[in-house]
Amino acid sequence: MSMIFGDQPTGGPAPVAAGDLIKDSSTQNFVRDVIEPSRQQPVIVDFWAPWCGPCKQLGPALEKVVREAGGKVRMVKINVDENQPLAQQMRIQSIPAVYAFVNGQPVDGFMGALPESQIKQFVDRLGGQGSMAEEIEAVLGDARALVDQKDYQHAAQLFAQLLQVDRENAGAIAGLVRCEIAMGDLENAQKTLALVPPAKANDPEVLSVKAQFDLALNPVDVSEIGTLKAQVEKTPDDFQARLDLAVLLNGADEREAATDQLIYIIKKMRAWNDEAARKQLVKFFEAWGPKDEFTLAGRRKLSSVLFS
Repeated sequence: MSMIFGDQPTGGPAPVAAGDLIKDSSTQNFVRDVIEPSRQQPVIVDFWAPWCGPCKQLGPALEKVVREAGGKVRMVKINVDENQPLAQQMRIQSIPAVYAFVNGQPVDGFMGALPESQIKQFVDRLGGQGSMAEEIEAVLGDARALVDQKDYQHAAQLFAQLLQVDRENAGAIAGLVRCEIAMGDLENAQKTLALVPPAKANDPEVLSVKAQFDLALNPVDVSEIGTLKAQVEKTPDDFQARLDLAVLLNGADEREAATDQLIYIIKKMRAWNDEAARKQLVKFFEAWGPKDEFTLAGRRKLSSVLFS
């Protein structure tokens, strides 16, 4: 972990021939031109279109800075008009959109045209720092493991340290918010959420922690759980009672039980109250996060009901 805060290694990937620094690519060649080379050095991907005015401004400036970096990074250009499947997979909603790949994964990016000085900062952050990105990911993993162990204080310290190095790291922002929510510090959680850059507003981790924050702002009175359980046992098809019970169970961190209450409604009458049960379950999934074990299990249950 100390590598993040100390001097960076002077070694790096072998220099790239000038002709290979910048190239056009496609959906079919994305793995060959971006994913595989990014395991050796950072690859910047510029999503653009011929009709896009800001793209015409950003593209040449980005190419200039990449060339001046002397082979520390590569650049790949993707015409979104000709590569719609890739643009959809990357969730490109506006252009120009720029992503930086390291070790096969997007690690940084921005949307819209930037002045050359900011482009240079972006490229400098990446240039020759594959090991930095690896270290950041390793520390993120350590911090997330502490969250799983409910050691929120030490996890929060790690996330905060990461943000000193990479202030726009969506994983670190979301992780810190998650810790602050768990520690009951909603005021600081709201301030940390404000750090999310617009380009990363739709990051899955950010969306998840925003949903968790919304739930935290509206705490539930779990003392009514026994009453509602008795009600659904007496009248199994009292869907409103089941929905209310699911919300309370989730508030008590009984996620599997909350899921099962909603699955019962969906299985019995999916259309009830404008699909309120399914919509509530989706909100739970967003709050729990896409990799949470109860999200994964709940999605399997939901799929088996919807597609049976």
